[in-house]
Amino acid sequence: MDSPYLLFLGDVPDQLSAKTAEGVVRWRPERVLGQNRMEGCGADLGVADISIPHAAAKGAKTMIVGVANSGGVLPGHWSRSIVEAMELGMDVASGLHMRLADQPEIAEAAARTGRKLYDVRHPTRQFPTGKGTRRTGKRLLTVGTDCSVGKMFTTLALEKEMRKRDFKADFRATGQTGILITGEGVSIDAVVADFISGAVEWLSPDNDPDHWDLIEGQGSLFHPSFAGVSLGLLHGAQADVLIMCHEPTRPHMRGIPGRALPSIQTCIDANLQAARLTNSAVQCIGIAVNTSGLDPAAARDYLAATEETHGLPCVDPARDGVARLVDRLS
Repeated sequence: MDSPYLLFLGDVPDQLSAKTAEGVVRWRPERVLGQNRMEGCGADLGVADISIPHAAAKGAKTMIVGVANSGGVLPGHWSRSIVEAMELGMDVASGLHMRLADQPEIAEAAARTGRKLYDVRHPTRQFPTGKGTRRTGKRLLTVGTDCSVGKMFTTLALEKEMRKRDFKADFRATGQTGILITGEGVSIDAVVADFISGAVEWLSPDNDPDHWDLIEGQGSLFHPSFAGVSLGLLHGAQADVLIMCHEPTRPHMRGIPGRALPSIQTCIDANLQAARLTNSAVQCIGIAVNTSGLDPAAARDYLAATEETHGLPCVDPARDGVARLVDRLS
């Protein structure tokens, strides 16, 4: 997707609904011209409010529908704004389940103006099956004890820190928010199961010997709903390095009351065993913990105890940064 971006929030009711656009602002602020909000919008990204014509005049290339609502539905009354953006020369991108082209008014406008529609949750190409053939370059994959424990955040934080140190490093997005942040990637949970590992091989092909592909993890090997995607990522990534991600305050696996989270060590062992199918030398070199549910003192104590237990650097990427993890890659 071409930048700069205009982030469209419609009239979403609250800040949580704009989390996709928030990710773009946090990690790629240099690509953002501003936000466009309809009357009644309850979210604010802290960037300039700008009309669609003004954004076009300032050179906006892509309008991103930066919301995540219940059911992933595109409200019909947003179509007029989306059509206006295309008529003024912008492409449009969305991470919603509903495809942009499923709205007749939007589809007609795209055909008439020649603008591109990016439904990033839905892959637009076919992938081969994975082969496990050794590829040049280096690869890191974030994995987790559960879903939604900070794998994307950790991977993006690693890219930022590594680039600051002049590493050759690129974030490889495997989910819709990551794709909208970077402008490219594969929404891996929408790939047919037989082709998941092949899609990840395509996403991180041969590269320079000192180049790092930083691959965004999904789900967890221990989550009954998403373990298949997690396993396909492990095999396709052919990772040299794993980072284990964890959130310590959860009473159960996300969305499955009564199912306790596995221990960190159990997850490390299982992920290493699975990853060895395509890289026998894979290592877990650190633990990233989302301590947002703990006060600062409790967070420090938890990180210190976890580090002592596992003998690996243990950080909260949001509170502490990821420098100590990157030190292990030097």
